[in-house]
Amino acid sequence: MDKRLIWLAVGSFAMSTVGFVFSSLLPAIAADAGVSVPHAGYLITAFSLAYAIGAPVLSALAGEIDRRRVLAAAMLAFVAGNVIAATSSSFSGLLAAQILMGMSAGLFAATAQATAVALAGPEHRARAIAVVVGGTTFAVALGAPAGSLIATMWGWRGTFVAIALLGLACAVILWVRLPYGMRGARLTLRERFAAVGRPGIFPSLSVTFLYLTGGFAIISYIAPLTTEGAGLPALAIPGMLLAFGIGAVVGNLASGYLADRIGATRVVVLALLTSAAVSVVIALVLKFLPPAISGPALIALMGLWGTIGWSFPPAQAS
Repeated sequence: MDKRLIWLAVGSFAMSTVGFVFSSLLPAIAADAGVSVPHAGYLITAFSLAYAIGAPVLSALAGEIDRRRVLAAAMLAFVAGNVIAATSSSFSGLLAAQILMGMSAGLFAATAQATAVALAGPEHRARAIAVVVGGTTFAVALGAPAGSLIATMWGWRGTFVAIALLGLACAVILWVRLPYGMRGARLTLRERFAAVGRPGIFPSLSVTFLYLTGGFAIISYIAPLTTEGAGLPALAIPGMLLAFGIGAVVGNLASGYLADRIGATRVVVLALLTSAAVSVVIALVLKFLPPAISGPALIALMGLWGTIGWSFPPAQAS
């Protein structure tokens, strides 16, 4: 395997860390911006929508541009978004930063996977994509807890500064290490979205959308769930994210194995049912158990929920 794939994975790690660590920063950001925590949650929505829209639209516009330039430009735009967030003194500034980061992350993710396949060759296609996507998995397991820990020591602005420095280093390395002249095929938006009309694609996307909406509704508010719901101190948030991240790594690895043994459809249905059950259990634990019990129980449930939640994407994609 081409060692340069590692730097594509590092880029995915940096960009995905923002998406997962932001949930732990919500209370502090809301306090500094003078808004409520639910209102601050719109920043996560802005990032997600910008990512979803930016990936196909910007990829279509940059289809024939040298991929090294596209990746470096996307990473530098992402760095700029982090700098804006770290220095912003208003909610509107944070909103603009989230939109910029979301669009650049969407462009980077789409281009990085295509670049990985080009570097590794068609015979290693799946493995090359797995390396790049692995950056996202490690962002859940390591990036989010580390970012949350930085926030407890140096404030939420320190987290954005740290991610910006990582992104800047990654942009320089990608520019130096990636070959010049790798260009993609130019596809219009009509051609890209035409895939939705193929049999089975729209129902599959609908299930994915609904499942991830439910999952991210919980993870986006993990900080108030930890401090207000379970009565734990803010220092427990990195541990909560770490438990979820370890579970995510286990679930991601186990999903492929189980899908091959019992079938991808069974794994998907099992993930849907068990995730719904764990979500109900989380609600009941926080509602009826005393803080001395609900706190440790929530940490354990986060690990279990991470395993179940991340067993869904590989099987669903399969």
